Amino acid sequence: MIRGLHDTITRLASIRGLETPDGAGSDDRLSTFADFGSNPGALGARAYIPDTFRKGSPLVVVLHGCTQTASGYNRNSGWSRAADDHGFALLFPEQQRANNPNLCFNWFSRTDTTRGRGEALSIRQMVAKMHARHGTDPERVYVTGLSAGGAMAAVMLATYPDVFAGGGIIAGLPFGTAQSIPEAFDRMRGHGGPAADDLSEIVRSASKHPGPWPTLSIWHGSSDRTVDPSNAEDLVDQWRALHGVMKRPTRTEKVGGYPRRVWCDAKGREVIEEYVITGMGHGAPLSTAEGQFDEVAGPYMLEAGISSTREICRFWGLCDERTARTGEIADLVDRKAHAAVAKSSSQRPSSHPLAGGITKTIEDALRAAGLM
Repeated sequence: MIRGLHDTITRLASIRGLETPDGAGSDDRLSTFADFGSNPGALGARAYIPDTFRKGSPLVVVLHGCTQTASGYNRNSGWSRAADDHGFALLFPEQQRANNPNLCFNWFSRTDTTRGRGEALSIRQMVAKMHARHGTDPERVYVTGLSAGGAMAAVMLATYPDVFAGGGIIAGLPFGTAQSIPEAFDRMRGHGGPAADDLSEIVRSASKHPGPWPTLSIWHGSSDRTVDPSNAEDLVDQWRALHGVMKRPTRTEKVGGYPRRVWCDAKGREVIEEYVITGMGHGAPLSTAEGQFDEVAGPYMLEAGISSTREICRFWGLCDERTARTGEIADLVDRKAHAAVAKSSSQRPSSHPLAGGITKTIEDALRAAGLM
């Protein structure tokens, strides 16, 4: 049954050409990053070192979503522009079609989500090589990702908490809650999974790391129909216990017109933040107004009047920019943002020509495999 379904998914992906154009060309700012180790996960890698980079600067690892490529995700999300502005290096691990026909990181495969194995080890090797080649700061390494990339970012934070100082998970899932395609399908719909009290133990058992733990920025659209928003709450529960903070947030506020909850540790340091982008579907929130951040809306890259890229950088301490605004400008931006979110959410990525019957079953199976 599983083998037959896998073959069907493979053929369907080939026929439909699900990949997003990789952006190779004049706007592809990334260089190929090769010879970084044994690469047991057989991943590709791209990198970006801005002119503003200096030895000892931070490193940000960015993980694309399904059907996306490294250069495409960079072009839309504006990460290389942020690197230019603030002088940090970028590493983009890239999935290969031979590993996953829909270019999803295999966040639900035990082989690829265990410390010292598979894709997780490949990404770890890339980070080590970036330190060796460019002199990035090993104490300031961060990882972020969208959807399947967000789930893989959770994998890296759990399996290598000694490597990463912080993470940013956008429309992703907690670590270790799925070990198969059927389980992945259930978790994406918000069904089943470990109890809240057990989630942190799954992370603790992934390595021998005693702490301290990476900080975490969590982003999710309230109208996400691909990865249920309950996964954001599970991520909070998984990392809240590790940081020893209460269930009730330290404070709740609005940034860019959207709810932001913050949990601070005993020293007052922000260790977890959660943004709920009201009315938004499945994707990364962008702020494309006037091209100030070089962010471009597209599939799963949604105009929301707030830049998840820049706000995650701020949370990590890489920049001091805030998208909270006051006065008439705030009112205007918020109105435009929420109108854009409503429009984006009405154009669901899942609304393609295949619909109903067995085709819906195949669609569900594609999502179960981590498809976005």
